[in-house]
Amino acid sequence: MAVFHSNFLVIGSGVAGLTCALKAADYGTVNLVTKKEEFESNTNYAQGGIAAVLDPLDCFESHIEDTLKAGAGLCHEDAVRVTVEHGPKVIEELRQWGAVFTQDHGRDSLELGREGGHSRRRIVHAKDLTGKEVERALLEQVHRHEKTRIFRHAMAVDLLVLDSPEPRCWGCIIWDDTWDELHFFTAGVTILATGGLGQIYLHTTNPSIATGDGVAMAYRQGVPIANMEFIQFHPTAFFCPGERTFLISEAVRGEGGILRTGDGEAFMERYHELKDLAPRDIVARAVDAEMKKRGDSNVFLDVRHIPQQEFAKRFPNITQHCRDHHLDLSRDMIPVVPAAHYSCGGILTGLWGETAIKGLFAAGEVACTGLHGANRLASNSILEAVVFGKRSVEFARREGLHEQSYPDNIIRSVRVQPKRDLERVRISHCQDELRRLMWDYVGIVRSEDRLNRARERLTTLRQEVTDYIEAGYTRGDLFDLRNMVEVAELVVACALSRKESRGLHYILEYPNTDDEHWKKDTIVKRDQRETPLLPGTDQ
Repeated sequence: MAVFHSNFLVIGSGVAGLTCALKAADYGTVNLVTKKEEFESNTNYAQGGIAAVLDPLDCFESHIEDTLKAGAGLCHEDAVRVTVEHGPKVIEELRQWGAVFTQDHGRDSLELGREGGHSRRRIVHAKDLTGKEVERALLEQVHRHEKTRIFRHAMAVDLLVLDSPEPRCWGCIIWDDTWDELHFFTAGVTILATGGLGQIYLHTTNPSIATGDGVAMAYRQGVPIANMEFIQFHPTAFFCPGERTFLISEAVRGEGGILRTGDGEAFMERYHELKDLAPRDIVARAVDAEMKKRGDSNVFLDVRHIPQQEFAKRFPNITQHCRDHHLDLSRDMIPVVPAAHYSCGGILTGLWGETAIKGLFAAGEVACTGLHGANRLASNSILEAVVFGKRSVEFARREGLHEQSYPDNIIRSVRVQPKRDLERVRISHCQDELRRLMWDYVGIVRSEDRLNRARERLTTLRQEVTDYIEAGYTRGDLFDLRNMVEVAELVVACALSRKESRGLHYILEYPNTDDEHWKKDTIVKRDQRETPLLPGTDQ
């Protein structure tokens, strides 16, 4: 087992991870590890944009109010204010780093779009490939910095945490998927930017790497996890069975797209006063209800009334995807279905991205900063990732955590005897069962009976995975499965504990919102930390 030391260890290469790496490189050496290629992340698939107050007719208070309203009473107003007030500076800094956003022709300013839940046009975008453009710009900057080193095909397995004199994180054990080897990555500061957990569901807009790794690792070390019941289902993913889910941005509805049933009926006016511009949770439940009521496999998004030249200019990626599927958007509607998209819960952090363990930070979708509450307002996520990525590094620098050296005994405490002959079919079967279970029993509309049955079956799956781990099997897809099962159990536990419906969590037995008892975060914490040892190891 090799040892790689740096001042900062950043796990994940989405916008949060790249922001952390870029900022941290000003203060010390940075090792950035990423599960696949460096560009593979939820950021890269984010179409909509970045919410920021740039219009003279807009204001911070309006953006704050929209965020609080979408969050259904659970947003932490201090986190909302910090994020929103940094919005204009984030856009300026991203442009300085090389991100190119769409200009408003005829005016010397950026073109501002509008999405569901926003009362003003404030969405900065790069047509419909905003995440990809931001990722490109940040990657170029990171590559130029001599103090950063990127490790690809490297999966975080377990955090290195010692108790004396207090719980302190000193890095992470990493699985090298290229060479089938385990390595130590030690650091004074460890920042989890591992993204989301969409792969626990059958239908998701997330890439294959989104298996909840950061949340699972932190939970195993006793870090509080919050609001896992609030899974955002994107209401409009392109429906084509057998293919990877393709996102149809909410900005399409912001520009006039109308949701219709197969017989052409526009139905959103029956569900919300904002119709097709209603918040995502309401739109997703409406689509789910219409599909179940009619027995349809999907609904449709109608853009036929929008001038096609304008639509193609604003949404070139979506237009091309539709053409590739032989859709003429002047005549045909886009088939869409909800898909698991974003986790509003995660590792509980403070206003500087700090967690309950010294030296450990979290930024981006893996974190629960308090910004999103019970439902994320569209296009707030990239903004949050940059803001809290920067703040995490600043806090660590201010405390001098990056300058501290790891104790020698953290390496001597682990000895590995891996086994690699586990049949792939066993892991894939468990993964398939988990995804179908979560989709059918822990989806957009829930019930206590389905949640309890899901919990029972997850317990069986966890035991099977535990048996493999304890037998010493060592492989990346098994580590993925372990994390998927653990975060799925956290989602179910939080959903069962919240005896009301709020935001993204809708449960049939408790259809109303109960502010008297449940206007608070759902927090879960492991009673006893796991020793940061690997499968098949001993001390």
